[in-house]
Amino acid sequence: MSRFAIVLGLASAATSAQTVNAGSERAVAPLKPVSAAASPIATQAMMLGAAWAGNRAVSVGEHGVVLLSDDDGTTFRQARQVPVSSTLTSVTFIDAQHGWAVGHWGAILATADGGETWQIQRLAAEEDRPLFAVQFVDAQHGVAVGLWSLVLVTADAGRTWAPRTLNPLAGANKADLNLLSLFADSKGALYATAERGQVLRSEDRGQNWEYLNTGYNGSLWSGTALDDRTLLVGGQRGTLLRSGDGGKTWERVPLESKSSITTVVSAGPDVLVGGLEGLQALSRDRGQHFSMGVSPGAVSLTAALATKTGRWILLSRRGVLATSPK
Repeated sequence: MSRFAIVLGLASAATSAQTVNAGSERAVAPLKPVSAAASPIATQAMMLGAAWAGNRAVSVGEHGVVLLSDDDGTTFRQARQVPVSSTLTSVTFIDAQHGWAVGHWGAILATADGGETWQIQRLAAEEDRPLFAVQFVDAQHGVAVGLWSLVLVTADAGRTWAPRTLNPLAGANKADLNLLSLFADSKGALYATAERGQVLRSEDRGQNWEYLNTGYNGSLWSGTALDDRTLLVGGQRGTLLRSGDGGKTWERVPLESKSSITTVVSAGPDVLVGGLEGLQALSRDRGQHFSMGVSPGAVSLTAALATKTGRWILLSRRGVLATSPK
C-alpha cells in the first residue's frame, strides 16, 4: 500500500478486501452498521473529503464523522445523525440540500437536509471493498469509484446503483486499478485519477471510460479541472501534472517538495495543492507556477475548500486546521 493509503487509514480496508478477492476461506462477518457517535473532539478526527452545500461546508472522515460549518470554516459542528461509524472518504453536493458520501464497506449515504442527517443507499456487507470518491453531474446522475476498478453509476439520485465494467489497460488481463478521486470539468465530463499514472475520462455520466496516459507510472490521488478545461492531477513524491488540452498531452509542474500530493483544489485562476508533511502550494496562474508553504504544524493535509471570503478551509489527518488566506 502507498504512504497516502496508510495516512488515510485505508490499509486495513484494502487488506480485508484482498482476503476476499484472493478466494480465502476466511469468512467475513456480516456487517451491522453502527451510527457515528457524537464526540466533543469530532473536529480532531481525520477528514478525507469536503464539499460545499450551498453556503455550508461539509466534511467527512474517520469513524463516520461528518462536520458542518455555516461560517466559512470558522467553526464546525457534528452532523446530527450518520448511520455508519466506518470511514467516509468523499462527499459531493448537487445543491444546498442534496448530497452523497461514500466510504468503507462500499457505503453510499445520502442527505436531503444539507448534511444534518444521512441515510444508507448502499452497503456491501459481504466484503470491505471501499469507495474512494463520489461525484454527481446533476440531481439524478452520479458516479462512485473505488478499489480494483470499482465503478458504480446511478440515474435515479442514488436509489439504485449499478456496476460498470472497465476495459483493461493495454496488455492487462483485467481492469484492477484503484480509482482514487473524481472531478468534473465545466462541460460535464468526469475524470478519475488512478494508479500507474492513469487518468480516466467519461463523457456519458460514467457509462463508458477512456484512459488518458499521463506518461507517469505512480499513483495519482487527486485532481481538478479549471474553467478552461485545463486539468491538474497530483500524486506520489510531489508529482503534479498539468494538461492544457483536456488530457491529450501532459507536462510536469515543478514543485520544491517531494511530499506526496493528497488534494488539488481550484477557485477561478487560483489553485491550492496540499499533501503530506504539511505540503501547501499556491498558484495564481491556473497551475503554471506555485509558491510553496507549510501547513500549521506541518500536519499532512487531506482536503481543502475555497471560501467566498477569500480563504481556504484546510482539513487534515488531525481534523480541521485554521483557515488559510488565499
